[in-house]
Amino acid sequence: MLAIGCDHGGFELKQVLMKHLDERGIEYKDFGCYDTKSCDYPEYGHAVGKAVAGGECDKGILICTTGIGISISANRIKGVRAALCTNGLMAKMTRLHNDANILALGANIVGPGLAVEILDIFLDTEFSGGERHVRRIGEIENV
Repeated sequence: MLAIGCDHGGFELKQVLMKHLDERGIEYKDFGCYDTKSCDYPEYGHAVGKAVAGGECDKGILICTTGIGISISANRIKGVRAALCTNGLMAKMTRLHNDANILALGANIVGPGLAVEILDIFLDTEFSGGERHVRRIGEIENV
């Protein structure tokens, strides 16, 4: 199951991505927000991060206006590796090399079509499991 969350700046793009997930038959849990009323992104970054780090959800998707603040918020949770991606190559490489478990998107940075493409690549790319990548992830986690 995926966790998905956003602030008011990411609400409309979240609706597009949830529809796409429905079309793909991918189960998700929506952690909010639920409208375009101004709200604080850390609440949603933390909620999705905790759901992923705690094992309630396998991966997560976060959206705010730029993707920056909400990804920083999620990365404060131990065990989260949230990656802000603006193209398909970034999504592919962060899964292959970093085993990123949360995708962050900026609603004002990527349009709906590109966001769907990035999401599909993120979800469909497995971690390589390469020794150097496993070692580096361990170094990240063991600060």
